[in-house]
Amino acid sequence: MNRALFLPLLTVAALLLFASAYTVPMTEQIIITQFGEQIGAPVTKAGLHWKVPFIQKVNRIEKRILEWDGPSADMPTEDKLYIDVDAFARWRITDAQKYFVRMRDERTAQNRITNILGSETRNAVARHQLVELIRTQRDRKPVADGGNDAAPGATLPVIQFGRAALEAEILAAAKPLLGEYGMELLDVRFKRINYNPGVAAKIYGRMVSERQQIASRYRSEGEGQAAEILGKRERDMQQIESEAYRKVQEIQGKADAEATAIYAAAYGQTPEAREYYTFSRTLESYRSVFARETTLVLTTDSALLRLFKAGPAAPKAK
Repeated sequence: MNRALFLPLLTVAALLLFASAYTVPMTEQIIITQFGEQIGAPVTKAGLHWKVPFIQKVNRIEKRILEWDGPSADMPTEDKLYIDVDAFARWRITDAQKYFVRMRDERTAQNRITNILGSETRNAVARHQLVELIRTQRDRKPVADGGNDAAPGATLPVIQFGRAALEAEILAAAKPLLGEYGMELLDVRFKRINYNPGVAAKIYGRMVSERQQIASRYRSEGEGQAAEILGKRERDMQQIESEAYRKVQEIQGKADAEATAIYAAAYGQTPEAREYYTFSRTLESYRSVFARETTLVLTTDSALLRLFKAGPAAPKAK
């Protein structure tokens, strides 16, 4: 064969061979189309395969688990609080033929997942209060007293579902919808939940007000306990003082009685001793009554002036 003719024929054969062969890796499955129409069943066996060159086209579809990370969206809760929810999911293609007919490519599938999960997430959030999205599980017990969750003695809201149950609810609602497109939704999770920037200032203001109410309650309870302690202290002090005064009076009364008994025993032995006692006591009364710049108007027969009138009695001879 002529060499000039052999080289072009070899080139054409190589091109035909290259255009006819294709490989299927373990992570992919292939759908062959001819003029846009699917030819045969999906090729799932890994290895080298053949097709009609130039007429048939190889469409590769992933077998691996794919990720979906949708945009964050503002949505209201049941208690009318607007929050910014950011979620993510994992999915895979289970029916390549149905997926190819309905979606054609992964970009279209991602958009479809965004629409379905966005709608189901909005519905689930609107049916529950914010606390259900914050708490991971319903059996989790927050600190009710002495912590930051509530005022002392306050009743905390009951967690009926929890965030994990809401994620499962979204998964259960969206999974059959994606199954119609040959896709299987494996998992849905909340990545981030934030307050809407437009209402964040109001939320923070309400949080400050609640904390001030908690602080006021602590202060009022502390002041009540302080007043109770002070009242008890005053009562105890008065009781102690009255008891001490009673004991003092008893001791003084007993001492006065003993002193009187001693005086009586000392000055009552003889008439002279009794007279001397009367005389000394009268002088003591003068010292107390006749102070400086004291004016008294007395009659001449007053007992107080007895010593001035008669003087002390002369002692009797023994």
